Amino acid sequence: MSFAIVHSRAVSGIDALPVRVEADLANGLPCFSIVGLPDAAVREARDRVRAAIQNSGYEFPQRRITVNLAPADLPKDSGRFDLPIAIGILAASGQIPANALKKWEFAGELSLNGHLLAVRAAFALAASTLKPDQNQGRALLLPHANQAEAELSESQRLGFATDLSQVAEFLSGKSGLLGPTETAGSKNSGRQTPLLDFSDVQGQALARRAAEVSVAGRHNFLMMGPPGVGKSMIASRMAGLLPPLSHAQACALASILSLDQGVDPDAWRQPPYRAPHHSTPSRALIGGGQPIRPGEISMAHHGILFLDELPEFSRDALEALREPLETMEVSIARVRARLRLPADFILVAAMNPCPCGYFGVQHPRRHCKCTPDRVSRYRSKISGPLLDRFDLAIGLEPGPKESSADEPTTNKTQRPEASETMAIRVALAQTRQADRQRRPNARLSPRQVHEVARLDPQGAQLFEKTAQHWGWSARARDRTLRVARTIADLAQSEDIDLAHLGEAIELRRALDLAAGV
Repeated sequence: MSFAIVHSRAVSGIDALPVRVEADLANGLPCFSIVGLPDAAVREARDRVRAAIQNSGYEFPQRRITVNLAPADLPKDSGRFDLPIAIGILAASGQIPANALKKWEFAGELSLNGHLLAVRAAFALAASTLKPDQNQGRALLLPHANQAEAELSESQRLGFATDLSQVAEFLSGKSGLLGPTETAGSKNSGRQTPLLDFSDVQGQALARRAAEVSVAGRHNFLMMGPPGVGKSMIASRMAGLLPPLSHAQACALASILSLDQGVDPDAWRQPPYRAPHHSTPSRALIGGGQPIRPGEISMAHHGILFLDELPEFSRDALEALREPLETMEVSIARVRARLRLPADFILVAAMNPCPCGYFGVQHPRRHCKCTPDRVSRYRSKISGPLLDRFDLAIGLEPGPKESSADEPTTNKTQRPEASETMAIRVALAQTRQADRQRRPNARLSPRQVHEVARLDPQGAQLFEKTAQHWGWSARARDRTLRVARTIADLAQSEDIDLAHLGEAIELRRALDLAAGV
């Protein structure tokens, strides 16, 4: 037989789409061509496959070899097609039985000695085996190096091999494969004690409270204050307040991470925390490239994205956040591809009040040297529409000097509340939201906001006067009501009283300072 069909997968976004690898051996001068919209990495498979077959003890056919990757209009990238191409050539040349290929899909990169190397997007490939209507019940064979990541999908239709010889001998019925382990997908299913704890934060009671409200309702949160007051310290501990991801959420996040950096099995079900540097370009923040890779906002899916030194980010990068913050997904359009990636994250940002950082600080040696024009230009780097998408904003001030270690214990302040205690309140509040509306308060539609966040006449009057005084937009009004609803949920209250509404208003007033009002 001089023709063979091998099944594989191409990655498009977070989806693994089926690909038929057709190998044909014809008479003529020896040559090896690959067609079907391959990129440079796939075209280079010719040299890797030839050397891998020969170094594995098999014969490379000296014939006219044509490999077609169908469908032809689907872009193919990376070295994951090395293994199916090699298997197709061996089957077409009669060195392994072709009928053994019908029940399997293959993905793996080959080294020159035939060893199988790890491939990108292994989790997305493994998750495709959980959809028997799309792969006709076929199992997936991957490199052993991808076993820990692939098993997180909890699929039982997986096989793993270390080299091309083991795969060929398995298809010939001479040996077996490595199968899924008994503990597949069961790692880190519960909450872990966070490495960074809120008990380390001395003072800053308002910031701690705002962080708790932000996480409880998944509200976007902005902190303003001079250097060293604890903005980054607070943000880095907020992910520890989030409950563990559900299996569906963990799978969605893993499908995204597998496209770029791979999935860490030790961090399975832990909410992500991403903190890109302010020099990060918009393409790395939103996603893009060729092939298209997910950006920081997608890798923060179901977690927290922290942007420190917010005004120092490029204007293009910041303005690109506006649409994903509303739609919770990012649409990336290129000439040869159009993809949508999920991006449901909590945006936490920090900024100084001025370029030097000491605007408003009352200290003889730390006073602001910026002119009003410099302060205005600095704050104007953040547009009004972007500021309007923050639900909470607070100003942080330098805290009082802490007592030294050699002072008596009775003079020391009481140790701040730990993340574990705060996380319990957050979990109870999120449970109330799930039972009432099946989504976080920050994700409510305008109609739902007015249904679940009704105010009594006194509260409605206060809210209207405040909104008119500060010139709030309709979006700002809805976001303030969502925050008030979250504060009431943290208090386990069915109704929003004046105290809840007043706190929500207070937690938004610093946005006017950021906007220079």
